[in-house]
This record gives sequence, structure tokens and C-alpha cells, in this order.
Amino acid sequence: MLSTTSATSFPPVGYLLDGARRYSFSASNAIAPEAYAQVRLDPVLGAAIADAYITAPVRDERAYAAYAAFCRETVRQYHFLVGRVEFGGLGLAVRIVDEDPYANVESMVDDVRQRRLKVWASEASGNPHPYLSDGENDMFRAVHDAFGHAASGRGFDRHGEEAAWLKHSLMYSPLARRALTTETRGQNCARIFHCEVGGFPEQKAVLLPWSFSDPRSVRIEGADVRRAPC
Repeated sequence: MLSTTSATSFPPVGYLLDGARRYSFSASNAIAPEAYAQVRLDPVLGAAIADAYITAPVRDERAYAAYAAFCRETVRQYHFLVGRVEFGGLGLAVRIVDEDPYANVESMVDDVRQRRLKVWASEASGNPHPYLSDGENDMFRAVHDAFGHAASGRGFDRHGEEAAWLKHSLMYSPLARRALTTETRGQNCARIFHCEVGGFPEQKAVLLPWSFSDPRSVRIEGADVRRAPC
């Protein structure tokens, strides 16, 4: 049975939280920042998401429009993230490295608070993406660590990944969010429910059922939280 209490949280990184608000669609203001600490992965929903990911094909051309939108929006987010502060960017220096750079989320957050971030190169993972180039995948890893994890104040445990998906999903259009859901919520649930410890599922370019991309499906404990529209 999945734990509902073991969850890493920390104060969100201020300039990234502010940047996410500045960038996001209006729905981003529908969930209070403190609510992200209460996000938990629902085990029944998580298992259903995992099953849908595992049984999906590696690629489906019906997903390509969503992935094209996802790529465009990810590139824009990346340039906002690394852009110079005097020109309206957030000034985060991103470096792509050949090995996993962080032993835990605390070490990543320490770096990010100093406006620097290391990203494990997609090329080195041995798990190529069927749609994204390595460069596009690297940009996505950077923006997801920044806007998903550091801006929500949540780590890399199962509940933190759910919170990071919710936070980051509000920076994407509904179409692009479908691809984001496959890339994060789908892969993470598949890893949790179907992979051995340390394993990671094959990357795919598919669309999961629409309901899995709905922010209202997220479980938030102990709070009466306004929900984001679809």
C-alpha cells in the first residue's frame, strides 16, 4: 500500500514561484502555494495511470499535435528560465552533465537558490525519446525541475512528483498538457507501480485518457482548495 504521509516538502524557491505566476495561464492562481505541500498520489488513480502508460504503444501519431504544442511551449519556458533578468528572464544558468548530478532534492534546491541547475543529459540515459530530440528533452528536464519541483516546494518522492505535475501543468495549454501528462504523471506512475527500484519505463509519445490530464483529479489532503479549470 502506498504511504500517504511520507512526502518531502520545502519552502518553494521564491523567484521561480514568482516566475511561474508571471508565465502561467490564469488557472495557475486557482491553487494556493501552500496547498502543494498537501498533494498526495492517490494509489487507485496512480495504478490506473500506470496501467494505461504500460499498455500504450511507443508512439501514436494522434499524439503528435499535442507533442508539437508541448515542444513549442517548453522551449518558450526554457528561454524564460535562462533569460537575463534585466530583459525579463529568470537568469538560471543550466548545465547539461553526463551523470545524475544530485543525490537528493535538497542539493538541487541549494543550487537553484543560487540560480544554477545541472541536468542529466538525455543522451546519457540510454532511453531515447520517440518524438523529442535530446536537446528538447534536456530543456524539458530543466523547466520541470525548476517550475515543477523547485517552484512547488516538493521533492522526487511519489507525492512530490504528483505535486510537480500539478504545478507545472498549469503553465501549459490544455493541448500541450496532454503530452506533459504522459511525460511526467504517466512515466512516474509506471515507474512506481511497474518497475523495479531504480528502473524507469520506456519513453513514449502517446496520449493517455483525457481525465488523467485534468488538474481536478489530484488529491489534496486537509484543505478546501479552489480547483483549476480544465
